[in-house]
Amino acid sequence: VDTKMMNAAASRAERRASQESHRLQKFISKPTNECSAGHHSNQPYLLGAVIGDIVGSRFERRPHKNPRDFELIPLHDRRCRFTDDTVLTIAVAYALINGKPYHESIRYWANLYPNAGYGKTFRTWMVDETMGPYNSWGNGSAMRVSPCGYLSTLERVLEESKASAECTHNHPEGIKGAQATAACIYLARNGKSKQAIKDFVCGQFGYNLDRGIEVIRPTYQFDVSCQGSVPESIIAFLEGNNYEETIRFAVSLGGDSDTQAAIAGSIAQAFYREDISFELESRARQKLVHAQDLMEVVDSFNQFVTAQNY
Repeated sequence: VDTKMMNAAASRAERRASQESHRLQKFISKPTNECSAGHHSNQPYLLGAVIGDIVGSRFERRPHKNPRDFELIPLHDRRCRFTDDTVLTIAVAYALINGKPYHESIRYWANLYPNAGYGKTFRTWMVDETMGPYNSWGNGSAMRVSPCGYLSTLERVLEESKASAECTHNHPEGIKGAQATAACIYLARNGKSKQAIKDFVCGQFGYNLDRGIEVIRPTYQFDVSCQGSVPESIIAFLEGNNYEETIRFAVSLGGDSDTQAAIAGSIAQAFYREDISFELESRARQKLVHAQDLMEVVDSFNQFVTAQNY
């Protein structure tokens, strides 16, 4: 009897897995957006998140609700800098490139840049190697996940984004925020339309993406939860008409501006491909001039994505 029950349970699990795979497959078939299928930007894939982080950094806890009237990266403003969003994005990329466990890579890079602006619990975790995940639902899982969006199948993207999150953010909402962000990147870079991306995120993760930026902005406040910041970041991407406008919309929400601009920016770069201007890239590189180890990972990630047979 036990054997029959086990076989029946295994059969049900196989059917569920097959159904889920079939459901996901419709989102990874023929490309449908205005970008040509198979076209890959020569710009570093991770720049979208890094630039978003730098642009949003000086507005964190200083809400700026107008998306038009600010310079993106003022070179002489010290408040405009890379933060933990950039450092931990590089940490996830480094883990993928070198086959390292996520928790090891994240701790390694966080301790190389200990003053990048980490949250209180994460600061404890990064110096205590005996400390495990702490059930966080914060958006730290989503801000660092963009490298996972460049893996070659949606199933692998969801698997690795979950793994990258749960070494710290093992709350279901923390995992969901990372997976939703990475899935958006994957679908965007594989030519899916904004409507298809929206449909997938709403169906798979239950996020409400039917609100507009103009509706959200007036009452929106600082919120570091995945459930209170990731959907809004995705909406900034859905409403933006190019990379720069997406970043401006994310900042203008007046929330966790560096993280939300990093999330929205990572999706927008995957969707718009070579839309980041040379000047904006150059200014971002100047902000990282004393962090060349970070830029080395950014610049090597494209080659890794191309070379690896995921």
